[in-house]
Amino acid sequence: MLACCWMCGMLAQTEQVTSSTSLPAHPRLLMLKGEEKALVKKIRKDAYWKEMQANLVAECDTIIDLPVLTRQMTGRRLLGVSREALRRIFDLSYAYRTTGQKKYAQRAEQEMLVCANFTDWNPSHFLDVGEMTLALSIGYDWLHSYLSASSRQTIREAIIEKGIKQSFDKWYLEATNNWNQVCNAGITFGCLATFEDCKELAAERINTAFKTLPLAMEGYAPDGAYPEGPGYWSYGTSFNVLFIAAIEKALGSDFGLCQAPGFMATGMYKQAQLTPSGYNFNYSDNGHKAGFVPEIFWFYAKTKDPALLYMQKYMYEMNGPKSMMSNRLLPLALIYGAGSGASLASPEVPSSLMWAGKGPAPVAFMRSAWTPGSLYLGFKLGSTKAGHAHLDEGSFIFEAEGVRWACDFGGEDYNRLETRGVSLWGGGSQRWELLQRWDVFRYRTQSHNTLSFNDKQQLIDEYADLDDSGERDGVMYAMSDLSAIYKNQLPGVKRAVSLVDGKYAVIQDQFTTSKQFTKVTWNMLTMADKITFTSDTTALLEKDDKRLYLRVEAPMPVRMYVNDLTPPNTYDSPNPEGQFIRFDADLQLNATQHITVYLMPGEDMSNAKAPYKF
Repeated sequence: MLACCWMCGMLAQTEQVTSSTSLPAHPRLLMLKGEEKALVKKIRKDAYWKEMQANLVAECDTIIDLPVLTRQMTGRRLLGVSREALRRIFDLSYAYRTTGQKKYAQRAEQEMLVCANFTDWNPSHFLDVGEMTLALSIGYDWLHSYLSASSRQTIREAIIEKGIKQSFDKWYLEATNNWNQVCNAGITFGCLATFEDCKELAAERINTAFKTLPLAMEGYAPDGAYPEGPGYWSYGTSFNVLFIAAIEKALGSDFGLCQAPGFMATGMYKQAQLTPSGYNFNYSDNGHKAGFVPEIFWFYAKTKDPALLYMQKYMYEMNGPKSMMSNRLLPLALIYGAGSGASLASPEVPSSLMWAGKGPAPVAFMRSAWTPGSLYLGFKLGSTKAGHAHLDEGSFIFEAEGVRWACDFGGEDYNRLETRGVSLWGGGSQRWELLQRWDVFRYRTQSHNTLSFNDKQQLIDEYADLDDSGERDGVMYAMSDLSAIYKNQLPGVKRAVSLVDGKYAVIQDQFTTSKQFTKVTWNMLTMADKITFTSDTTALLEKDDKRLYLRVEAPMPVRMYVNDLTPPNTYDSPNPEGQFIRFDADLQLNATQHITVYLMPGEDMSNAKAPYKF
């Protein structure tokens, strides 16, 4: 209710900007004229920021030696070019403002003029336009006094004609996903940068963004869990942050956007989902690789919560400072990190070992400690209505001693699937539940660490909530009633996952059956090199010199086996690593019964307990 009330209030605010609105002189986006001087002084006082600044400027020297960008499509996307344009222009413009060296402005101008003269910015895939518009807007605004009059005109006309004017009546304005955030941010940057030359058009489009962006921001409610997962969190949230930061600087207010339920809490979601080995909990279409996250420092600047910095220092030191040079939004870390006095030298260890959030895609994350090698258990729920979703409700991952014993495939190569004619996204006359998406190997129920019954998939449009979660007596736990997503298969299904005494994980399932025969299949994708069945109900998993015992307790016989990862379709990507460990069981008729699986690193613990009481 709070989320709805907040959003309704935002939607009613339709004229925050008019053609008579007064904006600061250029530069007005993110840093006003002269603010870079104070920033540079703060950077010089901190070893981490000083090193980051030096590496970013050195990267700009590398950019200068690269060929300029060309309009090169990848399938139906220009997005790779737009993103590289943003990286180059943002970095170069930042380097010019903080060093005063004209060579950086000169190369940024060259890149902008090349992109401005593209035939178009691929409006059929509007993310490409959103990012390109933001790229040129940053350069146009930050380098305004350096650019020649003719360059300003060329770049300005491109922003207006190829960006702003293309942005009306687009489907993403009604979307609740990252497209809304990215496109609204990019076009709003364009409007703010060129406001003097298209006041009525810019005011109309900025007001449209104020009206429609809350549709996407509602997804953070109530706790900050992002519906599309951690990788898309970085995409959607970073552009949401850019939008708010830009309007605050140019218009003097966030107009209530920071009050969106869950939004200011979402920074901790991003930290908590990272595993002790420094990888994402890569559910849905997200990859497992993680990196330094510049937008986190905007949240720190707002909240001054030092716990937000802990995993960022870890990622900085684990991957090395030069690894972040590919991040197209890196200047944000310096602007809001160094600018707010954040210190990576002494971040605070987060006080809680568990984070849980409800919403469109509920999740729970548990760990034995925040140090490398600790145990980590992640649990994912929700429905396919969340963006980039898979049929993976009730799925989990488990990590111990740096080994991801239970893992997730994550995303597929969109271009690979699209060029082979696989329907992924719906729209038009294509019904969501009939898409070929659900036949893709990595998206299917049977490829995730969850349950299937009689070899059927989960229902596509149903929802599984986080019904219970908490900590007590050394146990962290989360439980979901999964019955809705299996309602055509058996009367009742519940799953609870627990991390016990910081030593082992437990997966507990409760089944309520009818008179109909039901076979349950329990599945776990693992990166173990070797699996040995030591009994009918126990398996030893080995990876290098590490061990994990998987033990099953069930009132009926179970059939344990291993499957390889060969996909059935030629359009699927190959899966060269890992294997499935599975077991089948024939459930008793007309009964409520339980199956418990223990995941025990290092040793088979005879005293392991099933802690959750359904």
